[in-house]
Amino acid sequence: MKKVSKNSRVAQYINGVRCALPVILGFIPVGIAYAIMARHAGFSLGETCIMSLTVFAGASEMMAVGMYAGGASIIAIILATFILNLRHVIMSTCVFNEMKSAKLGTRMLAAFGVTDESFAIFTTSEKEKRTAPFFVGLITVSYASWNVGTLIGALSSDILPEIVSASFGIALYAMFIGLIMPGLRANLRLAVLVIFTAAVNTILNFFIASSWALIISTLICAAIGAFFVDLSEESEAQ
Repeated sequence: MKKVSKNSRVAQYINGVRCALPVILGFIPVGIAYAIMARHAGFSLGETCIMSLTVFAGASEMMAVGMYAGGASIIAIILATFILNLRHVIMSTCVFNEMKSAKLGTRMLAAFGVTDESFAIFTTSEKEKRTAPFFVGLITVSYASWNVGTLIGALSSDILPEIVSASFGIALYAMFIGLIMPGLRANLRLAVLVIFTAAVNTILNFFIASSWALIISTLICAAIGAFFVDLSEESEAQ
């Protein structure tokens, strides 16, 4: 049998797969939670799975089905998910910079597969590991586990007791808390901004639809944060 070189594309890909294995523990349960939420919101089995296959953005998918269940308009759902995913523009750019020699098709695949988890693993790995095959290995595991979780949740939503299905909804809040807590602990101004955003959103809910309250409060407070939040605080803390 031919021995695989440590520097070969196959070896780099396998290394990426190995580094992404812990992601399975988070993606499958949250994928199940999303699917149960989608099914309860009125999505069919096919619609639930197709959304994960084509969108592949856990927090956005869960927010979208939650807004749909709440009667939000399609425009509001699209705007909200667009705003939530704006961070991926910056994240994808960082990944692209590490794989300048890769073909356009590979980089486009990488852009589709960028998640908070794959980005974190990729950018914190050793410099020599940050190759296109390594990143493709990362997203192979994350994409597969997310869609496996979705399928399990979609198939079991009608079988699980209602109280068990309802309890999976907490995964949405846990996901958001997990995303923002590291940054909040290192940056007091960012923590204040998050609390202020929540307060603005709560107040707006009394006057306009909750979906538009979410969008407007996010845009207003993001604009404020551009001048108020000092990212150097976080860098110094690290």
